[in-house]
Amino acid sequence: MFLEQLLNGLQLGLVYALIALGYTMVYGIIKLINFAHGDVFMVGAYLGVLGYTVWKLPFPVAVVVAMAGAAVLGVTIERLAYRPLRVRNAPRIAALITAIGVSLFLEYFSSLRFVFGPNYRVVDRPFKDVRWQLGPLGISNIQVIVLLTVIALLLLLQFVVYRTKIGKAMRAVSFDMDAARLMGIDVDRVISFTFAIGSALAAAAGILYVMAYPQIYPFMGIMPGLKAFTAAVLGGIGNIPGAVLGALIMGMAEVFTVGYVTSDYRDAVAFSILILVLLVRPAGLLGKAGPEKV
Repeated sequence: MFLEQLLNGLQLGLVYALIALGYTMVYGIIKLINFAHGDVFMVGAYLGVLGYTVWKLPFPVAVVVAMAGAAVLGVTIERLAYRPLRVRNAPRIAALITAIGVSLFLEYFSSLRFVFGPNYRVVDRPFKDVRWQLGPLGISNIQVIVLLTVIALLLLLQFVVYRTKIGKAMRAVSFDMDAARLMGIDVDRVISFTFAIGSALAAAAGILYVMAYPQIYPFMGIMPGLKAFTAAVLGGIGNIPGAVLGALIMGMAEVFTVGYVTSDYRDAVAFSILILVLLVRPAGLLGKAGPEKV
């Protein structure tokens, strides 16, 4: 029982981690809380499901199509909604309100019948759910796929951020945007790339989430998005390892609450942990407190 709950918590936490990375990378670069990110997760999930159920694409191709579509959506949101505010040096509250507006637009536009429709849908999984018993631990092929896919994507992100030229530019822009621009870095291109990679990871998370919990609807991004944002803050927003750590804590807390207490308190416990941690460490578990730039 305990080991199975641990595995379920790890699975859920890793899916949250993929979403949380988008929040933390965007905040690390331009100090924006992109509340539309949970809805990019939703659009990615729809694109993936449509890919292997309606368009009859092989599952890996459907995943790539969904990640590419979400990346394009993320870049479009950045260029149309956030970049004009950044160019005009608008206050942060304007960007925050815009993010909420984009989120609502995506949710209600997706609910239109000629887009995705307003109803819940139970979707077919791309694979049969096969379970193996390893001593006291029961494990399914879906869990194995989720764990291996998320770990592979996290390693790929680490490679991009710490071993490539664009990753070096991302770190330079997050450290000092003006200095990076003076050094010849195309800051706008770096910001667009950050939105693209964060959105692609959110789409992958959406498909994995639907594989684990096979239903889909236009508002499905709200709660996972909020929990992933909470995980990013819990770990120290702007810090990539912190986002992963915070997501794992959130996933474990949620699953163990459901398993050993009651599902009624799953959200309350998860958000209570955030409040307790921030009372002790306002910058998050791995974040570093510093003065705000003005």
